[in-house]
Amino acid sequence: MAEVVQARTSFAPSSPSRKRSASPAAEDSAATTTALTTTTNNDTTLASSEPPAKKTKLIRRKRRPARPQVDPSTVKSEPPPQTGTIFNIWYNKWSGGDREDAYLSKTAAPSRCNIRNDSGWTAADKTPGSYFCLFFARGLCPKGHECQYLHRLPTIYDVFNPNVDCFGRDKHSDYRDDMGGVGSFLRQNRTLYVGRIHVTDDIEEIVARHFQEWGEVERTRVLTGRGVAFVTYVNEANSQFAKEAMAHQALDNNEVLNVRWATVDPNPLSQKREAARIEEQAAEAVRRALGERAVREIEGRETQEEREQRRIESGFGLDGYEAPEEIWYNQQKQLEDTGSKGLLDAPAQDQADQAAGSSTTTQYQAGGDGGDGSSGVDGGIFSGSTLAALQRNKTTARSLPAQAAKSAAPAGPLVGYGSDDESD
Repeated sequence: MAEVVQARTSFAPSSPSRKRSASPAAEDSAATTTALTTTTNNDTTLASSEPPAKKTKLIRRKRRPARPQVDPSTVKSEPPPQTGTIFNIWYNKWSGGDREDAYLSKTAAPSRCNIRNDSGWTAADKTPGSYFCLFFARGLCPKGHECQYLHRLPTIYDVFNPNVDCFGRDKHSDYRDDMGGVGSFLRQNRTLYVGRIHVTDDIEEIVARHFQEWGEVERTRVLTGRGVAFVTYVNEANSQFAKEAMAHQALDNNEVLNVRWATVDPNPLSQKREAARIEEQAAEAVRRALGERAVREIEGRETQEEREQRRIESGFGLDGYEAPEEIWYNQQKQLEDTGSKGLLDAPAQDQADQAAGSSTTTQYQAGGDGGDGSSGVDGGIFSGSTLAALQRNKTTARSLPAQAAKSAAPAGPLVGYGSDDESD
């Protein structure tokens, strides 16, 4: 037993040397595997050292509800101060005098709207076409998100009837004498008159900064010698909102502003600019009515495929023929007016009826017995002589309108009468 164990012990260490000497290719493959493993580990280390790609996560936040601008408990239901001679119970204000603005202009507005903090969704957002809250524009709405009017700024997508403003108030046919109030529906006014401005060196910047809170301003002009400014908005609804929001407010010097509607600018350049703007609006309306393809065709911006398709359609099925523009557009107009010619096709129907009548007469004559006054053999109602008399009467009736037209031709025009008076 000791010899066997000794033999096994002596045999064990000799096996690794036999393997190393017998398989040099295995050593090369092992070395290659080790090198590949080292390279893979190095690549993994480099990849892990690179910063990971940033992923943008879109977070959609819900709109916040509109907050009350004043405490509802502080709102007092008091009658308005007397500024006229008659109190209108329907509108809850005095009328019959022009002292209203003179009275209000003596004191500053009690509050001011803060668009950033006060705007939000209300119950009116669920109703399309809702109007804006007048008290929100003045900074005095106590209802918050329970208000039945919008608590935000107007946009270009808020379009209302020209007879009302963005607050739902009815416009009038003409402006007031002091250019205050709602305004007129006969003119699209986007310019505000701002009076009682405290003139400083940076007054233009101050006016622009305060009035830009209520919408996009197109142009601002300040007359420093008179202490007034003219602010023109891009959208009419923004000008209506700004007029109520800045009435009796202050800029930076505790003044009380006098905001009215501006009259027509007598400057020829301003009138030309306004006419160009109206013309551009009309052109945009025409583009929307015609469609994108028709506009590209008129302006010469159509693609090669559209041009080829129009050439095929204008060929009217003839190979190599392309109709001129006049024929093409006349053909399109005729196709559009096809439905309106039903009344003009009545004479053709009458001719068809006459032809049917003549064929029936011929059938009855063919069914007669030679016109001897007896009734027809094939079930005809009238005899041959009666049908012949009817045919002669029809021929005579056809010739009468032509004879009447020939006899009426030599008659003079209507001006040949002595007088157009009914007594004559």
